Amino acid sequence: MILRHPPIVRSQPLSALLGGLLGLALCSVALDSQAQAFPDYPITAGQRSTARQVAQAGVPLSELAPDAPDSYTVKRGDTLWDISQIFLRSPWRWPELWGMNLEQIRNPHLIYPGQLLVLVKSNGRARLEMGRAVEGGTQKLSPRARAAGIDRGPIGPIAMHLIQPFLNDAVVLDSNELESAPRIVAGREGRVLLGRGDIAYVRGDLPPRRDWQVFRQAKPLHDPASGEVLGYEAAFVGSAEYIQPGRTQPGAENTTELVPATFNLVSLRQEAGVGDRLAAAPPRDDSLYVPHSPAAPLEALVVSIYGDGLHAGQNQIVSVNRGKSTGMEPGHVLAIWRTGSLVRDAEDPQRQALRLPDERNGNLFIFRVFNRVSYGLILSSETPVRAGDRITQP
Repeated sequence: MILRHPPIVRSQPLSALLGGLLGLALCSVALDSQAQAFPDYPITAGQRSTARQVAQAGVPLSELAPDAPDSYTVKRGDTLWDISQIFLRSPWRWPELWGMNLEQIRNPHLIYPGQLLVLVKSNGRARLEMGRAVEGGTQKLSPRARAAGIDRGPIGPIAMHLIQPFLNDAVVLDSNELESAPRIVAGREGRVLLGRGDIAYVRGDLPPRRDWQVFRQAKPLHDPASGEVLGYEAAFVGSAEYIQPGRTQPGAENTTELVPATFNLVSLRQEAGVGDRLAAAPPRDDSLYVPHSPAAPLEALVVSIYGDGLHAGQNQIVSVNRGKSTGMEPGHVLAIWRTGSLVRDAEDPQRQALRLPDERNGNLFIFRVFNRVSYGLILSSETPVRAGDRITQP
């Protein structure tokens, strides 16, 4: 769904503040000129007080979707974004609709398939509450912890299968550290291309850790505005298991021979090969992030289409030129803008050039954040998204 807004950048600090706090809480509970950095805006005591009032008040009735139901039973396969679109004109205002105050944000409840969400309207505002069906209506329930070991997990913010491979495998390095990383120097019987289950021989500084990741040589990511290198994107090849450390041994004629370490290639997204680099696998991140708007005005640009494509559409991944250092965080929902075309006035003798206004093209969900670069999933787009397209708060 594309929300139609005039092409004006607007700040929504109240909803954004609450959303940002909720996004960070869910992270901890549920499962870490254009070339210049934008300032990081601190949260003041006044903003915190306002956020508490807004959270408890819900959203204005005018923010509800035209056909928002009075209640909705969560289904398997639903996402927070899906449900947000059912109830709201602006789905990134989900934290306000849920009405969590700052104390509840510290220990938020999650939403599971089969639970009933009830829309409560009062004094010109609306908020969602947990409920259950009873004869003649619904009964409100208080949030409580759900028993561990259930066979159905909580719903995710978006369709998690679309980003799961990237949550731990996508890596952007501040410097080209892979140049000096351990590298594959050989395979058995002189093979230079290796598949799943093959043995790889690796040379380099290798701490004794069992799980490693294999990457192809990193490529620089350039800021579309300044040309500055923002980081180095390493292409994920697969996973490897540390079998045997390297060593030295006596060789012929009083020489010393170096024996490389032995690895088993346990899973591959593409063929591995001599020259590929290894890095220790990080702890798995299964955090859930609620969709929310940034807490401060934001301007960014699409850096590249993941996989070296020229353009992207819905459910594809792009990188943007903002990261932790400028306040980007997982769960941010951002607006994608199509740059206005340059046209000529046909009736003007001077053929004056005219730049048409930028137009809203879709929504982007940020799910992986590095120091100066972030990855986002395109939730919707009316036309193809390209490198250099503008990104703002929704």
